[in-house]
Amino acid sequence: MTNNNSENKRKVRVGLIQMANKAPTEASCEEHRKAMIEAHIPLIEKAGQQGVQMLCFQEVFTGPYFCPSQETKWYGLAEAIPDGPTTKMMQEYAKKYQMVIVVPIYEEEMTGVYYNTAAVIDADGTYLGKYRKNHIPQVKGFWEKFFFKPGNLGYPVFKTRYGNVGVYICYDRHFPDGARCLGLNGAEIVFNPSATVAGLSEYLWRVEQPAHAVANGYYVAAINRVGSEAPWNIGEFYGQSYIVNPRGEIIAQASRDKDELLMADLDFDMIKEVRDLWQFYRDRRPETYKELVSL
Repeated sequence: MTNNNSENKRKVRVGLIQMANKAPTEASCEEHRKAMIEAHIPLIEKAGQQGVQMLCFQEVFTGPYFCPSQETKWYGLAEAIPDGPTTKMMQEYAKKYQMVIVVPIYEEEMTGVYYNTAAVIDADGTYLGKYRKNHIPQVKGFWEKFFFKPGNLGYPVFKTRYGNVGVYICYDRHFPDGARCLGLNGAEIVFNPSATVAGLSEYLWRVEQPAHAVANGYYVAAINRVGSEAPWNIGEFYGQSYIVNPRGEIIAQASRDKDELLMADLDFDMIKEVRDLWQFYRDRRPETYKELVSL
């Protein structure tokens, strides 16, 4: 008899795009959106042509990271999800290449109400839903509460053609509780689109998300921008987007300073292997964690 086990393995090719800002800060929001989308399209096409099955961009990928300012101008970068132009365009690319796409953009729910959001599109172009960033920082250089309302959709997991996808956005990664919720909700891979600059953050970048992957027995795909952005100059966005497996091993990592499509082939069967070995879900004691929601 022929052994068909190899044919049944769940192999998924994942792609991440990291990029520097492509428009001068004084450009209009529409000019920013146009420049960033035009810069992404060749890498989206490359991903599709090379068989990427899940693709994710960086945080608010259609513009600069504008949160060092408190300028109302940037409200103009927000758009509706799923009815805005960027989500609609990415639905076409998803359908064209049979590729799941996670699309992090600035969302306008209604006039004056804005979220830091990622739309999730299935491989046939179907819009599956969205995640809204739950944890919003408010510190020097990161005045995000001026721009984003805290998320109100919980920690959804989206059942795509190739696997169960969760999303956690940038500052969220400092909070293990939501990462665990995504695991409990069935995530097999969690995408974390980010905008983070050199400093203490760079050390945390290397340790936090491998820890989430180990604690929850899933893959994490972390995306960061590159370059510096005038006039704010809050620091260097240091790239180094990476993919980490459920054992906490970084299996692919991008450069520090280049626009790049990072790709890796993931073995989703490893999730079961790791969870059967490290029984963190079996040995949880949620009845002892009441302080987590009462303090």
